[in-house]
Amino acid sequence: IRDLNKKWGELANRLGTVVEDIIAPGLLEASKKYFGCDEEPDDFMVRRRKKNLKDRSKVREFDLIIVCGDNVIINETKTTPKPEYVEAFHKFIRSGEIFEYFPEFKGKRIIPVFSSLNMPDDIVNLLTKKGIYAATMKGDYIDLVNFERL
Repeated sequence: IRDLNKKWGELANRLGTVVEDIIAPGLLEASKKYFGCDEEPDDFMVRRRKKNLKDRSKVREFDLIIVCGDNVIINETKTTPKPEYVEAFHKFIRSGEIFEYFPEFKGKRIIPVFSSLNMPDDIVNLLTKKGIYAATMKGDYIDLVNFERL
């Protein structure tokens, strides 16, 4: 039973990275369209693990960060989006805690993006209410489905 639970855990983790592997290049393309990012961003970080510089006991994994000029796109990717995930991401973004990990982002525009391969309307509406872009599959590419509403 332990081995089976371990395998299920490994499969669940891999499914999460599959989503990130699809979202990352798609969101890079969307950043060019919506935020004027160049062909090559200043920095492109996928699954970046970083210690909090104020509290070194805290470590956080960032699903995707794209830095282009004065724009910093912070992406949270979930296989199954839920309101509590949106709330936690919103709380993190609003807290300014990002600067405890990346002080070099101070003075830049922080652009929060929450992504999933499938995004229910209630989640898109919640993200829009919170001022967070919703990235999801639209046909065969990733699009910000609430861009016009923010």
